[in-house]
Amino acid sequence: MFTGLVEEMGRLQARESFRGGARLVIAAGPLLEEVNIGDSIAVNGVCLTVTELAAGTFTAEVMPETLRKTNLGTITPGEPLNLERALPLGGRLGGHLVSGHIDATGTLVQRYPEGNALILRFRAPPELDRYLIPKGSIAVDGVSLTIAGLSPGGFSVSLIPHSAAQTTLGQKKIGETVNLEVDLIGKYVEKLLGPSPGRDQESGRKLTATFLKENGYI
Repeated sequence: MFTGLVEEMGRLQARESFRGGARLVIAAGPLLEEVNIGDSIAVNGVCLTVTELAAGTFTAEVMPETLRKTNLGTITPGEPLNLERALPLGGRLGGHLVSGHIDATGTLVQRYPEGNALILRFRAPPELDRYLIPKGSIAVDGVSLTIAGLSPGGFSVSLIPHSAAQTTLGQKKIGETVNLEVDLIGKYVEKLLGPSPGRDQESGRKLTATFLKENGYI
């Protein structure tokens, strides 16, 4: 589990094909001081396992499915990457709960300054629409952000100068692809309130005052 607070920007040093997937060698700094083989690191929001460690680098293997469904499939050596170690038990949850399992990719379609902020607008696939709410949480390339506004087919976020400077989002260009992970809690709520196995849509549970009372919420 992660929080969406990027610890540092690393850089892809090398990539090679490996058993139908890829092996990524990523250069990093102080983040590696407390990393061991087998640890999880979110790379652009994708949870990867450290398979090798060397001076100033770590290696992770990426499955074909991950290459198809995330922007790790198109990154090239030299590109910056957002890095975050897994959340330790008892650690501060400064962002929001992020699993490192990408739901879809989006595209940056607009960027402009607004006062001291940088506004980024992304296009998102239709299947994510129901999870996007004003002031809700979303992880974009592993960065925990608050949705500032909704637009047809997408959403916008507002970056403070620190976030723009310390993550890859400040460098993103129009047309570039980002990894999107919607709020984990929202997906669980949808699942719990939807039809149960053996029930049709009409008999599925709905969030009503009666439902809340029967389940001890009111």
